[in-house]
Amino acid sequence: MARRRRREEEHENLERWLVSYADFITLLFAFFVVMYAISSVNEGKYKVLSNALVNAFKNQTAQPGGQPIVTIQGAPPVTAPPIAKPDKLPDPRKAEQRQRMKNIADEIMAALQPLVAQGKVRLLETSRGVTIEINDSVLFQPGYAKLQAESVSAMRAIAAVLTHADFPIIVEGHTDNMPIATAQFPSNWELSAMRATTVLRLFNDAGVGAERLTAIGYGETRPVETNTTLEGRARNRRVSILIESSRPEEPTELAGEAH
Repeated sequence: MARRRRREEEHENLERWLVSYADFITLLFAFFVVMYAISSVNEGKYKVLSNALVNAFKNQTAQPGGQPIVTIQGAPPVTAPPIAKPDKLPDPRKAEQRQRMKNIADEIMAALQPLVAQGKVRLLETSRGVTIEINDSVLFQPGYAKLQAESVSAMRAIAAVLTHADFPIIVEGHTDNMPIATAQFPSNWELSAMRATTVLRLFNDAGVGAERLTAIGYGETRPVETNTTLEGRARNRRVSILIESSRPEEPTELAGEAH
């Protein structure tokens, strides 16, 4: 009886492979169904799937035209073609203008050569134009805005050169940080502004057009050296004459949006 039972159990074990085989066939059938469904998807459903993937992973780049590009990790990103930019050609008019400004500055430096040799006058070239920087000890007594008699001829020499040009001229007044409080000048603002205006008036009286002239007082706000030493404060007390490279353009009115 024991041997018969063993044979029956062994027979049952041999038939179990049919279960695994049936499962395998079912999975294989499902696989082919999915493959067929993917191959039959239309473009509209593909876009829906693509947008869903983009929103799910939050990993997309923009392309001209607003089309999303899905970036797959590990693959090189897809980049939009570069936009061709026109080559910047040198403007001969700007080069000529820059040379004219340089010639004007050279004439002024030649007229003020003794002061240049003493370190009282400096020539600076920046993106804004050419600046003639004059130490205030050449022009004014401490705490005053009236030109000293010996400096008037130097300022007229500068004005004679500027008269024949057409560049805008900005006269800037600067002081050190030592406070001043007089009836005429309550602070360094008024002192620096009045000194710049005094030089501007001399230029205008010498023939430089008023429409080209601007006076600005910066007070102690734009030092070029430290104010903790006598030398530094003397360096900060100055008048700068900027020969501006840019000319004012005609204003363009901006139309407001209609509501």
